[in-house]
Amino acid sequence: MKIKVLSVNISEKKGTIKKPESKIQLNHYGVMEDAHWGNWHRQVSLLGKESFDRFSAMAGREIAFGEFAENITTEGLELVSTAPLDRLVGKDVELEITQIGKECHGSSCAIFKEVGNCVMPKEGIFARVVRQGVLRPGDELKYQPKVFRIQVITLSDRASRGEYEDRSGRRIVELLEKHFEGSNRRIHTDLHVIPDEATNLSILIEKSLNEEYDVIFTTGGTGVGPRDITVETVRPMLHKEIPGIMEMIRIKYGTRKPNALLSCGIAGLIGDTLIYTLPGSVKAVNDYMEEILKTMEHLIFMRHGLDTH
Repeated sequence: MKIKVLSVNISEKKGTIKKPESKIQLNHYGVMEDAHWGNWHRQVSLLGKESFDRFSAMAGREIAFGEFAENITTEGLELVSTAPLDRLVGKDVELEITQIGKECHGSSCAIFKEVGNCVMPKEGIFARVVRQGVLRPGDELKYQPKVFRIQVITLSDRASRGEYEDRSGRRIVELLEKHFEGSNRRIHTDLHVIPDEATNLSILIEKSLNEEYDVIFTTGGTGVGPRDITVETVRPMLHKEIPGIMEMIRIKYGTRKPNALLSCGIAGLIGDTLIYTLPGSVKAVNDYMEEILKTMEHLIFMRHGLDTH
């Protein structure tokens, strides 16, 4: 989807109306000469004409571009329908969306005093600069929704030989698709079934890292049997372990079924990629995914330096 740039705007002070310019220069700190320029996640603000039209009708007057202190005024997409980590890509620039809306300071805000209301807390979006360059009125930006890339790996000697169907890995994929469909986000999943061999698992994880997957799930091999090698293989690869989620799951379900306490599954980060090691039963997958999906997106945002509280 293409978005047309209607106006580019700058202000020297925060909380004040911005003035339209013939062009703006974007660098890795935001809009040069603008008050919000800096090393943070809200470098660039954007607002759509669609929002302007609604608020102009409410105010009973035409509101000029820049009056809501947006750096870039656009047309063609309801910007509030986007999400963090989506991108806006132009010929010379690229922006990554970092926040939808913001706190409203009400009567203490100069914009609120002059305009009588402010749309930015509800419908404005904020972004950081990924590729620097010049942006002008009349330029076009292409909307690219973030696609979360997820690798699912089932470890099972028998399933890898075709002796029975892999059900746990497929169940992870089903639960991911249902979750992301409900949040209106896009995912791409890959599913591999491999034997319980440390070398095979290490190679597949390294391949996933090189291909920049956001999340890796493994299922199987988290117990204490002689062929259970998942945790011992994954743990040395971690840059940071996230113990709380797995500890909580074990305690929650272990109170009803003590055998659940025998799983050694771990979670953590390898670079910017999240990895979770789940037990190999469908029942355990259902239990673990119910809890993991509550925090997974937030963990991804945190790793990208976004505070989405």
